[in-house]
Amino acid sequence: MRGSGTTTGANSSAAARRPLTRLCPSPRSGGLVLIKNPHLDTMEEDILYHLDLGTRTHNLPAMFGDIKFVCVGGSPNRMKAFAQFMHKELGLEGSGEDLADICAGTDRYAMYRTGPVLSISHGMGIPSISIMLHELIKLLHHAKCRDVTIIRIGTSGGLGIEAGSVVITDTAVDASFQPRFEQVVLGDVVVRSTDLDRDLAEELLACSKEVPDFPTLIGHTMCTYDFYEGQGRLDGALCSFSSEKKLEYLKRAHEAGVRNIEMESTAFAAMCGLCGLKAAVVCVALLDRLEGDQIRAPREVLREYQQRPQRLIAAFIRRRLGLHPPAGPALPSSN
Repeated sequence: MRGSGTTTGANSSAAARRPLTRLCPSPRSGGLVLIKNPHLDTMEEDILYHLDLGTRTHNLPAMFGDIKFVCVGGSPNRMKAFAQFMHKELGLEGSGEDLADICAGTDRYAMYRTGPVLSISHGMGIPSISIMLHELIKLLHHAKCRDVTIIRIGTSGGLGIEAGSVVITDTAVDASFQPRFEQVVLGDVVVRSTDLDRDLAEELLACSKEVPDFPTLIGHTMCTYDFYEGQGRLDGALCSFSSEKKLEYLKRAHEAGVRNIEMESTAFAAMCGLCGLKAAVVCVALLDRLEGDQIRAPREVLREYQQRPQRLIAAFIRRRLGLHPPAGPALPSSN
């Protein structure tokens, strides 16, 4: 949409592409999820194709109207394990082992519900998370959800931090360390802001005191379009730079405040912000990229690392709901 970002010609200079000041939710929205598309008002039916849901085939308000927390992550198995973990953390009846995949009719994404928490996979990279977010945001809108908090939980490469550290993103930046998300729409470059909710980030940091066995910090997250060359790796099938250039680039990123690198945060921050969703990104660092490119930690260590953001988010949701931690040690499945 032209009204949802700054636009420039696709061949215009980068200097002319300045990030948009975020559009804020209308004070009359009452906490509802906003959509920035007037064409949806004229549609008799909205088919959420990649989620295998629709406004005519499903009663979305009945299915999702009381959702308060949405957690998204790349892996379907990991998001199922998180849903089962939250089932126990919320003290719900049953084991949670038989949670059904709401999107079972499609193999694109997986979705699980446990109490007021929705757990959804988004795949890898901006294109995959963008498709999921378009349909998820429309789902929340059609379901008339209010006051929803959405959090991306995932893995990343750290920058100047210890492996296993959890990074809460204050601002998602692009590969030039700028707080913006650029997308070509009808031949024009649309630029959108990528700031995230600072109060939510601080609240999450405060919750980290309940899980003190690993370091948690707030910092910038750099989002790239590629895992290998785009993140300065020397071990891909293609590499067009030297090890010296790589280290120089990563050190500049660190000096700019970047503490971890992944491939979804700018699109996530931009889309959630424009639609009035309070959003956060919480990722664990699997390694320090200043020390190497390949992930060499044993699988059991990596599994425990991947549980760390889930444990932090569980503490946050419990605190929001006024619940005490369950008796005995509770950890997400190692699935």
